[in-house]
Amino acid sequence: MSLLIGIFTAILIFVSIVLVFLVLMQKAKSDAGVAAMGGGGMESAFGAEAGNVLSGLTIKAAVTFFVLTFGLYLAHIYQAKHHVAVDSKLPTVVAPAALPAVTPAAQPLTPPPSVPAK
Repeated sequence: MSLLIGIFTAILIFVSIVLVFLVLMQKAKSDAGVAAMGGGGMESAFGAEAGNVLSGLTIKAAVTFFVLTFGLYLAHIYQAKHHVAVDSKLPTVVAPAALPAVTPAAQPLTPPPSVPAK
């Protein structure tokens, strides 16, 4: 589920950037002053019907943006309710294994025979 959320988030970021550029490329309502100063470059680059095409693409990008945003919202809610957090449980503590009792080396009951010095 988190993989799909990551993919749709990447798509949402791309759609957001495209939507910003589409809005910036559109021509303003009053273009009289801008066209006189050489601002009519959009018509030469995109053709005379660029306003209609850009408006349609902007509407489609905006609808895609809102649908993706709402879908990601619902996915995050679903994931929060159905995802068992690993960190929410207390860790189980395992007692260390008991070390075997160390017994001293057995002392012989009789001392070793001593070697006479020469």
